[in-house]
Amino acid sequence: MKMEMVESKQIQVQEPISPKVSQRTLEDRLIKILPWAIPVLLVVAWEVVVDTRIVTSTFLPSPVEVLQQGWKLALSGELFTNICISLYRATSGLLIGGGIGFILGFANGVSRLSRAAFDSTIQMVRNIPHLALIPVVILVLGINEGAKISLVAVGCMFPVYVNTFHGITSVDPNLIEMGKSYGLNKRQMFTKIIFPGALPTILMGLRYALGVMWTTLIVAETVSADSGIGYMSTNAQQLMNMKTIFLCIVIYALLGKLSDIIAKNLEVMFLNWRQQG
Repeated sequence: MKMEMVESKQIQVQEPISPKVSQRTLEDRLIKILPWAIPVLLVVAWEVVVDTRIVTSTFLPSPVEVLQQGWKLALSGELFTNICISLYRATSGLLIGGGIGFILGFANGVSRLSRAAFDSTIQMVRNIPHLALIPVVILVLGINEGAKISLVAVGCMFPVYVNTFHGITSVDPNLIEMGKSYGLNKRQMFTKIIFPGALPTILMGLRYALGVMWTTLIVAETVSADSGIGYMSTNAQQLMNMKTIFLCIVIYALLGKLSDIIAKNLEVMFLNWRQQG
């Protein structure tokens, strides 16, 4: 009798896996794979088109040839040097322009006096294509680093400004009234109510600014530069070096994807309270 009781305790009953749980697991795996499915298919199609000579490799080198060219430039040190220079210009422009845009958006969002003084002018300037300022920037600042960083800063400033301004002015007025009823001072009102409420929109503006950052940098380095990824592409164009041109395109695509991943991780990091709530 005792032996039967011990054996019954040792028997573990395995509950059947719910179909919903298995389906959810499969969906989670697909969600992780699908973002890379189309790029991989495009690369495979690219390779097939070149190998079957539908398009001559003179104008469209295969992905393998592009990778070989990248490895060659990496060994010489030219590739990493130009990537680092482009990253420096892009990051500096983003920090300067994004910082100015955030300060102006915050000031105009919380102060009616500041809004009346600056918002109308900022909106007029915002409608001017910032790439149209390239001739002016070259004449005023030359072709040094300041000119390229300034163009990137101008391009990044307005998306951050618009979204910061919109985020702050769109905070629920009931939450502000509730904060006042609890006796919160201005600093506490900003840190506990206004900034958390505006943060999703601010991060959306940052994500958009990251895309504008690379677009502006490409043009700036193509027009007036002696280093950087855009310079590599322009120099390769003059020499009809299609492998390097496509290598630069792939690098820009990868850097853009990296920027998007960083923006998504920032959203997860700073907006985890929404999921907890």
